[in-house]
Amino acid sequence: MTAETVRRASSEDFRAAMARFATGVVVVTTLGDGGLPRGFTASSFCSVSLHPPLILVCLANSADSFDAFDSCGHFAVSVLGPEHRSLAQRFATKGTDKFASEGLSRTPGGLPTVAGALVELDCDVYARHPAGDHTILIGRVSDTRLGERAASPMVYYERNFRFLA
Repeated sequence: MTAETVRRASSEDFRAAMARFATGVVVVTTLGDGGLPRGFTASSFCSVSLHPPLILVCLANSADSFDAFDSCGHFAVSVLGPEHRSLAQRFATKGTDKFASEGLSRTPGGLPTVAGALVELDCDVYARHPAGDHTILIGRVSDTRLGERAASPMVYYERNFRFLA
């Protein structure tokens, strides 16, 4: 078999394949220039290390909030539950005022976060790595807060927000 006969997955093939991998949903927030809150919805999120406590999240280089996250020193991650569906959609929509309505609060350090999130993580930027059309943002977790009640998480599967029974 030669290199010419090896089939390469198209972007659409790859997108369809990844849509069949269920993943949790988070909103990632920071403060940009002049203290302007910035954020995005992500399903590319996972733990990296226990010692030190590290997480990663992937951000599209074309995101409205890219510049803020490319230069910030701190960010927050909110793990979402079913009641946060409309907020997840708002933070996933390019060009919208993500901080225009209710459903948000502040971390003890002053970063915007999702009110009633299952988990809130405060992170210091540990590293940034270019990866194709995204940037992998690695955060060192400096504080964690568990929501007041255990609830079912929101998941992203087949290009829709879904919930576990």
